[in-house]
Amino acid sequence: MNSESVAPTIGKPILRCDPAHCGAGANRPGRVPVNDSSSNPLPTASFAHSRLAALRRLLPAAPARLNLALQGGGAHGAFTWGVLDALLEDPRVEFEGISGSSAGAMNAVVFADGWMKGGRDGARRALADFWGVIGKGVPWLFLIQGVGEGIGLSPATRMLMSWASHFSPAQLNPLDLNPLRDALSHQIDFERLRVASPFKLFVAATRANTGRLRIFREHELQVEMVLASACLPKVHRAVEIDGEPYWDGGYSANPAVFPLFYDCDARDILLVLLSPLEWESTPQSAHEIDERILELAFSAHFMREMRTLSEAMAYARAGFGGFGRLERRLKKLRFHMIDSSRIASLQRTETKMLAYGPFLELLRDQGRERAQALLDRHGDAFGRHSTLNLRRWFG
Repeated sequence: MNSESVAPTIGKPILRCDPAHCGAGANRPGRVPVNDSSSNPLPTASFAHSRLAALRRLLPAAPARLNLALQGGGAHGAFTWGVLDALLEDPRVEFEGISGSSAGAMNAVVFADGWMKGGRDGARRALADFWGVIGKGVPWLFLIQGVGEGIGLSPATRMLMSWASHFSPAQLNPLDLNPLRDALSHQIDFERLRVASPFKLFVAATRANTGRLRIFREHELQVEMVLASACLPKVHRAVEIDGEPYWDGGYSANPAVFPLFYDCDARDILLVLLSPLEWESTPQSAHEIDERILELAFSAHFMREMRTLSEAMAYARAGFGGFGRLERRLKKLRFHMIDSSRIASLQRTETKMLAYGPFLELLRDQGRERAQALLDRHGDAFGRHSTLNLRRWFG
């Protein structure tokens, strides 16, 4: 029997003859025609992808890794405490890098130290302990007035602060006392954190003599570097590190986002903002104008950086920049945001100095509420797509 045409038998393969190669005898007895693809179609690539997607939906999703960009804002940082507390409760979220300025840097370091000592629960306890100590900063009730959203500084306190603004920190505080130094030194194990930090840390400070940004990393962190990130020059003396004076990181980055892009593998960045992106009214009085100028100055570098990132991402996704490493990273970048819009307690600059327990707890609860709303609505989007319209807010 010709090996090219074998009648089908049990246990033996069917050899098929393509009419294009077998000629007119293709249909003679003993030969099996080639199957018509329309009668027995093979699975297509789109079909395979759809089945794979369905299978993935049935399997438990791996936790999404986030990078956190934490804005500074004095006592308003208690809002970020609440945000972090809610994130720590959600098993869908893991973390890689944390960038912060001022109060954002404090939260980042306390968060990392607590996690290092006790995981998620340890981080939650550490944040509660730290802000509990900060909340004892206003022991005299006559310094405040109002309750709830209306809480604020009393007229006597405002007068005292106005009087103090005419003096330098060296005149008002010749011994350079700083309660933050005591709180951080007591709680944070900087020596261990330098070698065993669970996260990449980026603490921003501003070189007082040049205005240039300095980013301190986890492997070099000391208490003075965190204090430098939160050094308001009207309140504290410049913090010297290796002979160079530093001021608050908010003057040059509030916070710095670029380290999370260049130095982290995770492609999702969550912005936690304490300064509103939109204000509900235009300032009228001289005092209100001064406060608004200060707020805008502290946000200017961040707004410019986010606009640059927004335009670079749009450029890369349009294909104009080719397919280099930078373009590939930009295309994969995803942003999410928790902001302080429409929260009255965060609209007043004066309350950034209000280190008062009940006020901090109010901000914590508001931060938890905002974070939980994001998790409920967009938690499953982490690791998949952005939930923030960059062009809308920064374009």
